[in-house]
Amino acid sequence: MARGLLLLSLVVLALALVAERRAAFRNRFNASREVKPLDLLGCRLIKGIETGSEDLEILPHGLAFLSCGLKYPGIKSFAPHKPGEILLMDLNEEKPEPVVLPIHGDGLDRASLNPHGISTFTDEDNTVYLFVVNHPQFTTTVELFKFQEEERSLLYLKTIQHELLPKYLYVAELLGHKIHVFEKLADGSLKARKALAFDTLVDNLSVDPTTGDVWVGCHPNGMKIFFYDPENPPPSEVLRIQNILSSNPTVTQVYAEEGSVLQGSTVASVYQGRLLIGTVFHRALYCEL
Repeated sequence: MARGLLLLSLVVLALALVAERRAAFRNRFNASREVKPLDLLGCRLIKGIETGSEDLEILPHGLAFLSCGLKYPGIKSFAPHKPGEILLMDLNEEKPEPVVLPIHGDGLDRASLNPHGISTFTDEDNTVYLFVVNHPQFTTTVELFKFQEEERSLLYLKTIQHELLPKYLYVAELLGHKIHVFEKLADGSLKARKALAFDTLVDNLSVDPTTGDVWVGCHPNGMKIFFYDPENPPPSEVLRIQNILSSNPTVTQVYAEEGSVLQGSTVASVYQGRLLIGTVFHRALYCEL
């Protein structure tokens, strides 16, 4: 009898632990959150982007680079066999549309291009370089390109590969629902200044160089990203944070949508009243604010 009670107690304890772990998992992914739509006037889906626009970067003079076609284990892909691409949009045009940037140079396997994050650097000669996180065969590298503006193409320079590359220092803590703010000290070290908590999964961050506002692509319900259901798609959300270094930052929900228009937003960036919103695997939105 005592043995039976002990066994029953162990079973109950195990089930309680499983339930606790399951609840914690669901909380980290905001599995129960639903989105109340908040539409932006002047928005349109960007023609030609059908397989995601996970990250994007806008140069000060209005040229936008977008990394498209990310494929990653556990993430939905609408074109699993199509190589990824880097697109360019000129936001100075009246009706900007994306174009695929041709890639020149030897040493890059274009068929395995699987771009993720993207960043730019402009040197003193105004030459623009792109650093693109790439996942060929689901490994992690960083590809370095030189942007040839007259030709509207990319020149592949080299692949940066290191055993520590898969370990990132995130300012946006996706599953922690936080954005951390660090101060860079003179010796190159980082000092934590603050952490802002949100009721959403914060993804890529973009800083408006004019105002200092931080724009955030968010996943209101991260569970729907990893367990994709076309009948109940992942929603999208964009936040703007003003005066992030102050004691009382202003956080505004700029866009929210349950997934009927845009699924799985990851990034948002602005240029002179024009907003681009990218996604993990879906489409991209262009808005005039």
